Amino acid sequence: MTAWVLTAAGAALAVALELLEALAIVLAVGVSRRWRDAVIGAVAAVVVLAVVAALVGPVLLAALPLALLQTVVGVALLLFGLEWLRKGVLRLAGRRAPSDSLKEYLEEREVMEALPPPPPGKPDWPARVVAFKGVALEGLEVVLIVAALAAGGDVAPALVGSAVAVVIVLAIGVVVHRPLARLPESHLKYAVGLLLTSFGVFFLAEGMDVEWPGGDAALLYVAAALLVVSQVQVRRVATA
Repeated sequence: MTAWVLTAAGAALAVALELLEALAIVLAVGVSRRWRDAVIGAVAAVVVLAVVAALVGPVLLAALPLALLQTVVGVALLLFGLEWLRKGVLRLAGRRAPSDSLKEYLEEREVMEALPPPPPGKPDWPARVVAFKGVALEGLEVVLIVAALAAGGDVAPALVGSAVAVVIVLAIGVVVHRPLARLPESHLKYAVGLLLTSFGVFFLAEGMDVEWPGGDAALLYVAAALLVVSQVQVRRVATA
């Protein structure tokens, strides 16, 4: 049950934060150009990501022996998690700008408004490309993280967490500005880094035939240890 809850939480947070960044770009394109072109670019990216997910998932789940699969998943989650955790520590220590989807939205909108408008009745290819790129780049990381979490254990919690995140982000998209401004993105991304790194350590050790005391509950004390170490780093970097 511990692994199920943490997997769902990790997937939900990771997916929601990546989708928020993609949402900021699509909203900026839609508001400053034309909604039709923004939606076309975003939908095209979703189709491409769906194909990638359909290919990546079965490969991870079926093509590798369990021990090798756990090792590959552990390394992948460590790579993602440590990078999120590193940025989170720097943000909390004041050595990196806070994560801010609203700021990204405003900056992207300013860039799009500076471009010349398309001829009447013609496709707005710059808008489509920007929307496609924003969704595709953020979505690819989502696909890889969710696939890794699903491959490392039960598929259901990763899918449930992802579905919850999609619903939340779509709801935010309806009312845009205030939710984007209020979300504590830096702290949420730090939490995602802790969760993904914990799963990475857990699965990598299992792939190397390590038996964790307490079974899945080991995720809790691994996460607690990483929390303590990372908070020490936050204070050390802040005062350096």
